Amino acid sequence: MTFPSLRHSFCAVLLSLFAGLAAAGEVRLGVLAWLGSEEAEVQWAPLAQALQQRLPGQSIVLRHYDLAGMAAALRAGELEFAVTNPGHYVTLEAETGLTRIATQVGETSQNPAHAVGSAVVVLDRRLDLQRLEDLRGGNLAAVAADAFGGYQLAWAELQRLGLAPEEGNPQPHFTGFPMSRVVDAVLAGEADAGVLRACLLERLEQSGAVAPGRLRVLAQRPADGPCRVTTRLYPGWAFAAAPATDPALSRQVLLALLSMPPDAGGLSWTVPADYHPVHELLRQLRIGPYAFLRETGWDSLWQRYWPWVAGLLMFLLAWGVYTLRVEHLVQRRTRELSSALAERHRLEAQVHAGQQQMDHLSRLSILGELAGTLAHELNQPLATMGNYARSLLRRQQSGTLAPEALTQAAEEIANESERAAGILAGIRAMSRKRSRVREVWDLAELVQAADRLLHGMAPRGPAIVLGELPAAAERQVEVDPLQIQQVLLNLFKNAWDAQQSLGCTTPIEVSLSLVGERCGVAVRDHGPGLTPELRARLFEPFFTTKPDGLGLGLSICKTIIEAHGGELQAWVPPSGPGLIFHFTLPRAPLAVPAPTGSESL
Repeated sequence: MTFPSLRHSFCAVLLSLFAGLAAAGEVRLGVLAWLGSEEAEVQWAPLAQALQQRLPGQSIVLRHYDLAGMAAALRAGELEFAVTNPGHYVTLEAETGLTRIATQVGETSQNPAHAVGSAVVVLDRRLDLQRLEDLRGGNLAAVAADAFGGYQLAWAELQRLGLAPEEGNPQPHFTGFPMSRVVDAVLAGEADAGVLRACLLERLEQSGAVAPGRLRVLAQRPADGPCRVTTRLYPGWAFAAAPATDPALSRQVLLALLSMPPDAGGLSWTVPADYHPVHELLRQLRIGPYAFLRETGWDSLWQRYWPWVAGLLMFLLAWGVYTLRVEHLVQRRTRELSSALAERHRLEAQVHAGQQQMDHLSRLSILGELAGTLAHELNQPLATMGNYARSLLRRQQSGTLAPEALTQAAEEIANESERAAGILAGIRAMSRKRSRVREVWDLAELVQAADRLLHGMAPRGPAIVLGELPAAAERQVEVDPLQIQQVLLNLFKNAWDAQQSLGCTTPIEVSLSLVGERCGVAVRDHGPGLTPELRARLFEPFFTTKPDGLGLGLSICKTIIEAHGGELQAWVPPSGPGLIFHFTLPRAPLAVPAPTGSESL
C-alpha cells in the first residue's frame, strides 16, 4: 500500500471517530469570488461537495464574496469558515481573529510557500515593454487595490524597482472583479499592462478566451512550475476558521481537507504554511494590518502635516523678520534718544550758562543804576582823606604840626580809606562771575548784609527795618548767599525807586516768617503800587515800569528763587499803599550747624 493510501485511510478512521462528536447543522463556507460569482461557484463547488461527503452530519453551504463582503460577513458572524488569498487572509486575521487551518498547494510543487504569484501581461506587439521599469509613466490594469495576486504582488515588485503606482507611476486602472476584465482592458489598449493571478493566462489560453501568443508575460521569472509569473511566489490560499467556530468542527474539516485528493486543477490542501513572507510584503506596502505605518511614516506625516509645518516655518520666518525689524527700530530709537539726550544736556548747559550770564547782567544793571550814588559816596571819603593830607602838609610847613594832630589826621585818613575799600569790595563781589555754591546761612544775616551793601553804595537810601525774627535755628537756609543777596538788593532797590516816585521817606519793612517747612521773606514798600494787569506781567522777561529799566531784574530773581526750591510772589498789602514782594526758601536740616556769619560779604 502506498503512502497516500495510508494517509487517506488514516484520515477516514479519524473522520469516523469525530463523526459521532460533531453535532449536525449548517456549516457556512465563504469563498473569495475573484473571477466572479459564476466562476466561483464552478471553482469551489467540488470543494463543498467533497467536504459534504466527508462530513455526513453537516450541511455545507457555499457562499461567495468579494473582498469587502467577506470581511463584513465574518464581522457579522455569518460564516464558520473562509477561503481566501494569503494577503486577504493576513488582513482578516488581524481584523476578525480568523485562524488558518490549511493551505492550498499545487500538485507540481508540494512547497506551500511557493503557490501564489502574479503575471504582468502586455500585448505581444508592444516591443517597447520588455522590463517592469518600462511601465514608468504608463497605465497598469488590475482588479482592485486590495487584490493580493491581482495587484499587490505586482505593486511590491514595482516598488522594489523604484516605481510608485500609489503615486501614479505607473497609473493604476482598477477594473473590478472578475479578473477577466483586466485582460479585456489590455486587449482593448485601455492599459499598457495588466496584473493577473498566476496560471490565469494559461487557463484563458486553454479555454480559447485569449489567443495563444497574443499576450506576453513581462519580465518573466525562471520557471518554478507550469505557469509563467512576473513576481515572487508566496504561500497558497488559506482555509481558515472563524473565531466562533467550534474547535471540534475545525478538526473535522481539517482532517477532511487533508484526506482530499488533488482536484482537476492539481490543487490540494496541506497543513498551514508559514505566512511570514506575506506579512513582510504587506509591511513593505504598508497596507492591511500594517496600514498604520502609512500614518506614522515620515512621508505620510509630511503629506498630512506639511501645511502646518509650512505655516509654522512661515510664522517663524515672519517672527524672525519682525524680531530683526524690532531690534533695528530699537537700536535706531536708542540712537535717537541718545542723541536727543545729548542735545538736551547741551541745551541745559547752554541755558545754565545763559542763566549765569543773565544773573551777572542783572547785578551789573543794579550796580549801573547805583553808579551815580556810588561816585558821590566814594568822593566824600576821598575828599576827607585829601583835606587831612593837605592840612598835615600846611602844619608841617608852618612848623605847627603837633603829635596829637598827626595822630588824629592819620586815624581819620585810615577810617575813610577803610570805608571806601569796604564799598568797593562789596561791588567787586557782586559783579564777579563765579560758580554757584550752596551753604547754610542765617537768613537774617543775609538781609543785614544786603542792607549794608545797599547803604554802602547809597548812604542816603531809605532805612530798612527788620521786624520780629523767628528763632535762629528756624531761619537757617541752604542757599547761594551771593544770589540771595542779589535778590534782596534788587527788591530793596525797587522798593526805594517806588517810594522815591512819591517822595516817601518811610522805611522799607522786611519780615521773616515760617511757612511750613520753609522760611519766608517779605519786603514791603510804601510806593504807589501796581494795577492787577501790571502785577500779572511783573515777572515776565523784559517787562518793566521804569523808563530806563531793562525788565530783567524780577525775572532773574524769580528764576533764582525757584532754582532754590522756593517761590517769589507780589502781594497787595492788607492796608495802606505799596506792594509786598514775598519769597520762600527751604529750611536747612537742623543737624547742619549754622555758619558764624563772619565771612566778608
